[in-house]
Amino acid sequence: MYTINKTYQEKQEIKKSEFICTLIPVSTVEEVNSNLSLIRKKYYDATHNCYAYILGENGEVVKCSDDGEPSQTAGVVILEALRKNELTNVLAIVTRYFGGIKLGAGGLVRAYAGSTSLVIQKIEKLKIEKCLDLTVEISYQNYNIVDRYLKEYQEVSKSFADVICITITIPVSKVAELENKLIELTKNEIKITKSKETSRVL
Repeated sequence: MYTINKTYQEKQEIKKSEFICTLIPVSTVEEVNSNLSLIRKKYYDATHNCYAYILGENGEVVKCSDDGEPSQTAGVVILEALRKNELTNVLAIVTRYFGGIKLGAGGLVRAYAGSTSLVIQKIEKLKIEKCLDLTVEISYQNYNIVDRYLKEYQEVSKSFADVICITITIPVSKVAELENKLIELTKNEIKITKSKETSRVL
């Protein structure tokens, strides 16, 4: 799954109706409701504020709304665009200012799908991966060679005492390979401790 870490927005005009799609990073239903309120206040004079959101590391929480548009022409279409792009922890709101020309059900589906896709094309997708914190305890003699191998990962902490203690965040998929390499490099003069797995944006 993927997510975003900032708000994105794009506008387009279709048969005199203006469609404004806003993508917002969210992690809870409370954040969703708060951002929906802000958008509704900002575009208080809009005809519709249709939306969809997906939450959870596996996209297990979903909801969508047509906000007065004909059933199945807006919310579910926005939701499908998010799903198709494997996005989670994202709220998509498409604001419509009616321009006087009816689009019909097919036209509405294309308009809401197109508006959402237009924004998604511009985003930086951030991959959510299963990770853990891996801590190594090593001697000063092994520091340089081990540190070089750890540099490609996100460092959490580093301390120097009787031994050197370094903690990094690493994707679960790379743990076994790194462990084997560090044991080989230090001739097994190393202590490796792993934390519980969590999902993180890398």
